[in-house]
Amino acid sequence: MVYNKITEGIATAIRQIVGNEWFISNRADLGKYSHDETEDLRYYPEVVVKPKTADEVSALLKLCNQHLIPVTPRGAGTGLSGGALPVMGGLVIAMERFNQILNIDEENLQATIEPGVITEEFMNRVAAKGLLYPIDPASKGSCFIGGNIAYGSGGPRVVKYGTIREYVLNLEVVLPSGEIIWTGANTLKYASGYNLTQLFIGSEGTLGIITKAVVKLIPAPTTDALMLASFNSNEEACEAVSAIFRAGIIPSTLEFMERKAVQWVIDKDGIAFDMQPQDAAFLLIEVDGTNANVIFGDCEKINAVLETHGCTNVLFAESSAQKEELWRIRRTIGVSVKSNSVYKEEDTVVPRAALPQLIKGVKEIGSRYGFESVCYGHAGDGNLHINIVKANMSDDDWNTKLKDGIREIFELTVSLGGTLSGEHGIGFVQKDFMPIKYSPTHFELWRGIKQVFDKNYILNPSKIFNA
Repeated sequence: MVYNKITEGIATAIRQIVGNEWFISNRADLGKYSHDETEDLRYYPEVVVKPKTADEVSALLKLCNQHLIPVTPRGAGTGLSGGALPVMGGLVIAMERFNQILNIDEENLQATIEPGVITEEFMNRVAAKGLLYPIDPASKGSCFIGGNIAYGSGGPRVVKYGTIREYVLNLEVVLPSGEIIWTGANTLKYASGYNLTQLFIGSEGTLGIITKAVVKLIPAPTTDALMLASFNSNEEACEAVSAIFRAGIIPSTLEFMERKAVQWVIDKDGIAFDMQPQDAAFLLIEVDGTNANVIFGDCEKINAVLETHGCTNVLFAESSAQKEELWRIRRTIGVSVKSNSVYKEEDTVVPRAALPQLIKGVKEIGSRYGFESVCYGHAGDGNLHINIVKANMSDDDWNTKLKDGIREIFELTVSLGGTLSGEHGIGFVQKDFMPIKYSPTHFELWRGIKQVFDKNYILNPSKIFNA
């Protein structure tokens, strides 16, 4: 696809839509919008705008569609797959002014929100009403809910409460043509034709721009217990994961962390945690509910399972402060890894019983190619984050051989019944690996869907797959 540049005349028309205050074209100011949290990639847009209403987004898309200007929607820029990178230049539509919680309906347990609402702020608002919105990615303190929806974001609680797909009821979306639609209905059941709401979840801003969302809420648990279990090996820790579920327990979270990940957090943030020399891996396990006795009973059952799977020690958090400290270890691993070395993060997911084979295979692949890896993730749902660390790998090998190693990791993942991404999305950096999992028929269907919604391919081009 050949796109056009933003001419002076088109720039004037854009200014008229959003106003001078919300029009950015100075290169220094554009720098913020040239990258997300994906490694060190940078692509500058020609112009950034910050609209406030769906009508403004509609007018912008109509204009760009008419003149074949590429458009990149952008949330908070916390993505890890390059989804917000304006790789074709053009216009970035930044959604940060769409930041209102419009309604919390306590009778129907749902809320209507704009896409620029910070996830944690929304969680806290509904928690104050005794309700729970359980989608809580690691970047919850800065990411936007619109981005979470667009990329199918998850977090630790998916294991018990389900993915974001189970909480989005309806979306207001602006199509590339400028038409504004609601994708479904504000109901818990939906059997009325194709489910467009589900199609837009995880579509990574390639089919339309979300301007409102109606999400489901649930009653909040009133109590919880948190334990940290230590193991002598990664494989033993991962084997214990599926055993817990086979014992009939569904924790609210079940997180895996290998030793190096925890050590880097301790070194960087000074967290007081007494890690023993034999500790090779950890499981952070939370059980929640409304009955303390039931939770205590579940913890006892989990402890019995852990003892039969090589667990060397179990630390029960005794206070809210200790719980927060343990969670801080898990939530800051990504930042600590990033600060230690040049790295690439992969987001694999397999059936949870295959986790021991996956992590063993990842380490073997790293040994053959010469890279190190720091692994952690949402073990309860089989989602393993693999941080590939450059360490002593030469620049030449890093730039030329690493991609082959990553390909082998994905081939292993698929062979174990998994897929390329559990929650980070495909975006720009993973699309070349999609044929490992998907057939030409899949690509033909995806291109057909894209063309129906966006016949001129203006919206977030070069993402997920090549046109």
